[in-house]
Amino acid sequence: MNADKSAPRTQSCNAADEILGPSLMRGQGDHVAILFGDAKITFNELNDEVNRFANALRPYLAKGDRVLLLLKDSPVFVAAHLGTMRAGAVAVALSTRSTAKDLAFVMDDADPKVLLIDEEFVPLYRQAIASCVHMPTLVAVRGQAEGQLQAIEDLLSDAATDFHSMPAAAHDMAFWLYTSGTTGTPKAAVHCHGDIVVGDWYMQAFGMGPGERVFSSSKLFFAFALGHVLIGALRTGATIVLYEGWPDAHAIADVVERYRPTLMLSVPAFYRLLLREDHVSRPGFKTVRCYLSAGESLPESIYHRWRERTGVPIVEGIGTTETIFMMIGGTPDDHRPGATGKPLPYVEARLLDLTEQPVTQANSSGVLWVKMGSLCRGYWRQPDKTKAAFRDGRFRTGDVFIFDDEGWWHHQGRADDLLKISGQWVSPAEIEECAQSVPGVSEAIVVGAHDEDGLVRLTMFLVASDGGDDTLQKQVQDKLLTTLSRYKCPRRIVFLESIPRTATGKARRFRLREWAAKNFLARLLRAMQLDPIKIEGNAPQLVRDMQRKCVACDCQDRCAADLDLGVSAATFQNYCANAEILVSLRINAALPAGRC
Repeated sequence: MNADKSAPRTQSCNAADEILGPSLMRGQGDHVAILFGDAKITFNELNDEVNRFANALRPYLAKGDRVLLLLKDSPVFVAAHLGTMRAGAVAVALSTRSTAKDLAFVMDDADPKVLLIDEEFVPLYRQAIASCVHMPTLVAVRGQAEGQLQAIEDLLSDAATDFHSMPAAAHDMAFWLYTSGTTGTPKAAVHCHGDIVVGDWYMQAFGMGPGERVFSSSKLFFAFALGHVLIGALRTGATIVLYEGWPDAHAIADVVERYRPTLMLSVPAFYRLLLREDHVSRPGFKTVRCYLSAGESLPESIYHRWRERTGVPIVEGIGTTETIFMMIGGTPDDHRPGATGKPLPYVEARLLDLTEQPVTQANSSGVLWVKMGSLCRGYWRQPDKTKAAFRDGRFRTGDVFIFDDEGWWHHQGRADDLLKISGQWVSPAEIEECAQSVPGVSEAIVVGAHDEDGLVRLTMFLVASDGGDDTLQKQVQDKLLTTLSRYKCPRRIVFLESIPRTATGKARRFRLREWAAKNFLARLLRAMQLDPIKIEGNAPQLVRDMQRKCVACDCQDRCAADLDLGVSAATFQNYCANAEILVSLRINAALPAGRC
């Protein structure tokens, strides 16, 4: 699309035109589209950069070819993503927390023709190509390029700023997003050019438009930010604020203070962190008129603490990589603390119980199925998983909900996370919220795993402001026992320094579940001919310290394999990165007779 404001809209639905076209046609070409560091980039300037990328990449691409973007959030990311789609190719944004194994998997899965990459990730790329089959024809680097790699700046040097968008039908591929991998191997959700316009109602409900500034602490490779910032905010004519570094509480607080966004997007774990480190007392947070939360359920306690500190609400919603936009959510004018929201106008939502019958009664749980215009067309090269998740135009999200008598929907967790204890279905979310109400508890995650008798037992993982001790553990146990049914109360509590999370901020429950199932510490103690029950009774704080380190240890798979083989416990110290755990065990082994 040309930068000429008088140019007619193309008859195709090319996604890049759908995103930038409305602002250009409204005469906003000179309005600021992106704030990045000291740079202010207008819509006209952004459109020119999009055209330069389209021209520069076009010789390498046929319609539908994939372009991988391993780029930090920057104007280059935005222009490259839009330019790829404008050229008729498929933009595939990758997590900047990818490992070499992750990148190799994606290159073989997507078979890309082009890779655009930040300089700091080039060593990662070189590791990845050693184990993959499909390698891109062009690798262009944002920064210094060596050898056969080309600098993005050089690639664009002679590219024209005029480009006529490649015609695209609504069902043509435009971009992919890989699922976060919280439950296993990532899957590429295939999105098309026609998906772009579906979220308009939601953006309008949040007042996005000219003069608004939108900032997301979540990065653009995350569907939450891509859908509501790169797509939604730019399409409405709002200004987006970009920060290329990996977010920490201090850095994000500085961004808010400097740019004073009017709408901020983040995840519950980050809102909790900003509260914990008291960044919300800075003036910039009170100038934001609304906060939006997704990724996980927002605890009601965080909502109230945030509103008390800032005077501004956090509105919750839920979307997926497969939907891009929110499915269930509130709005600034209509939301309720503790509830995810209501099905949005552009969504057909229904709950099915375990026998796949419709849930019609309030407060009865079911798995959410949705039908909406931005739903992806399935998973690339994974027909079995596509068939399992998509049926008759609807998508099985895997999220379990109930709705109350007033029509508010409440997230109960993932279907895979629901637990059957003593013949009763248990939602971890209810237990976690109860534990988090205890002063001193920052975060709580509950998982279930089969014990040595084959029964499912609950384990609660806690992050505590003081690290955790006997007193706090008893306070949590007392709170659970006086609030919940006994079968919902975990017998085992493990204190952690932090909850392991994906790059998008979601708790890696499957990792915690695997750790609990493998029963590492008890098996290590037995390997040293020690009694786990006596050790835990005589040195509870030491056991807590060992658990804290063991959960975060990178040697879990090797450790579990050696335990299965009956390898001597002394062997573990040869490779375990947390060898002090084993030293502590040996200290306990030397205690006087009768102690352990």
